[in-house]
Amino acid sequence: MRTTTKLALAFVALAGAVGTTAYAENNASEKMREGTMMRLNKAMSDSNGTISFDQFSDAMNARLKKLVADNGGKLTVAQLADALEKARFEQMAKRIIARYDTKGDGTLTSDDITSREKKVFAMLDRNNDGKIEKSELPKGGRFGRHRQWDGDGNEGDMQ
Repeated sequence: MRTTTKLALAFVALAGAVGTTAYAENNASEKMREGTMMRLNKAMSDSNGTISFDQFSDAMNARLKKLVADNGGKLTVAQLADALEKARFEQMAKRIIARYDTKGDGTLTSDDITSREKKVFAMLDRNNDGKIEKSELPKGGRFGRHRQWDGDGNEGDMQ
């Protein structure tokens, strides 16, 4: 395999991971709201349509209260930042593994990465000549989650 092809494939893989990060940051607050509403709806359905303050409090901040309790009743900025960063990166890692994992076993292998790269390369090589020309690249040079293609080369979300 030529060096330029290897570099292009490495760039596509890296750009996909970066795109995942940007997508995660853009949708974090929306996901938090959805999660809060799901927890409140569940608490209400479990209580015949009404919830007490204690049920509301449990639904809203159970994880935060657990962090405080796990840290002796006090939580510093550094401890909270570490917990938030860990949770964010765990979510990103889950999405990346889900995207690349071809066997569905929850692990990432070199074969999984190569398989994903081949899929993306084939999708970008629209004229099937074994090379990606500049005109075949997405407009604006964006990779990752891109509305122009789905994973099969059809229009939709590229994942």
